[in-house]
Amino acid sequence: MEKAHIKIIAQNRKARRNYFIVDEFEAGLALTGTEVKSLRLGRANLKDSYARIKNGEVFVYQLHIAPYPFAYYDNHDPLRPRKLLLHKHEIKRLYGKVNEKGHTLIPLRLYFKGGKVKIILALVKGKRKYDKREAIKRRDEKRDMDRERKNY
Repeated sequence: MEKAHIKIIAQNRKARRNYFIVDEFEAGLALTGTEVKSLRLGRANLKDSYARIKNGEVFVYQLHIAPYPFAYYDNHDPLRPRKLLLHKHEIKRLYGKVNEKGHTLIPLRLYFKGGKVKIILALVKGKRKYDKREAIKRRDEKRDMDRERKNY
């Protein structure tokens, strides 16, 4: 089978810095026509967005999709909550994990896959300040080691 072409629209670059990623899920999005057209222009922002489970359905909040500039009428609200399309067993699994202390759902990546808009949803646990410092320290040490190895 031929692999589906993937075109990345937006990424949440700060997510890996601010959170420990526990698990990832791929979900579809229920969108209007002007939202899809705006996404094809690459006009989306995942910053500060998050997901919640409400009445057995998953919704993503604060996902900014800019209004489509060429729409004559009936343009969409840029920050409206959008429904995520997941299987029932995935939602039940997520619900159990999200209720644990300190876990939340955030989108990592928004992309087109085979003509459909998909989102990678991550189950995350927040990093403390000392965790971030530790990661920076490890990265600097690795950089120094690589530099030494190169000059050796």
